[in-house]
Amino acid sequence: MLTPARGTAGTLGVPAALIALPPETTRKRAPMDLDWQVNGLPLHVLFIHFVVIVVPLAALLTVLVAAWPAARRRIGIVAPVVALAAVISIPITVEAGEWLEERVAQTPLLEEHADMGETLLPWVVGLFLIALAQWAWFRFVPDPGGQLLGTGATEATAILSPAARRVVSALIAIIAVTLSIGSTVSVVLIGESGVRSVWLNSFQ
Repeated sequence: MLTPARGTAGTLGVPAALIALPPETTRKRAPMDLDWQVNGLPLHVLFIHFVVIVVPLAALLTVLVAAWPAARRRIGIVAPVVALAAVISIPITVEAGEWLEERVAQTPLLEEHADMGETLLPWVVGLFLIALAQWAWFRFVPDPGGQLLGTGATEATAILSPAARRVVSALIAIIAVTLSIGSTVSVVLIGESGVRSVWLNSFQ
């Protein structure tokens, strides 16, 4: 039988994470603050599941576009759109997490999880920007063989030599892979810290 230990709480919404603080230890909400719960359950639980899916998915699509020309045509604008969805979801998830943090017992693991959660957005913003730049580059600039992936070339295309295009494509690919790995690793570490803040020493 699972028996949550006293003082163990987190932001993932399992029973141990819903231990309310006494009223005097909670911060009063402004009248316009959102109530981040539904049917008595914290919305952070739902949002975080979306984040842990959409961020790695955006990273995977971005890497496929960079490394697999055959997938490039099929994926197209999908990669930056998915990355944009990830960017939008992160501040919402963080806000819901902060709302929940005010209503659970504070522990060092919880504080560590909250601090780590704020590090994800820069990674994903970078992922979105490189996914968008990558889509524009491969759509409007021909590959070194001269074949357009998009519907038309810009004047800048004529200026760039095949060697220059290879260099730019390689740089974009390196940045894309780096940001994809960084975003995914960050999600994994943040999720792991959230699980630890809830379950560590909470059962026998």
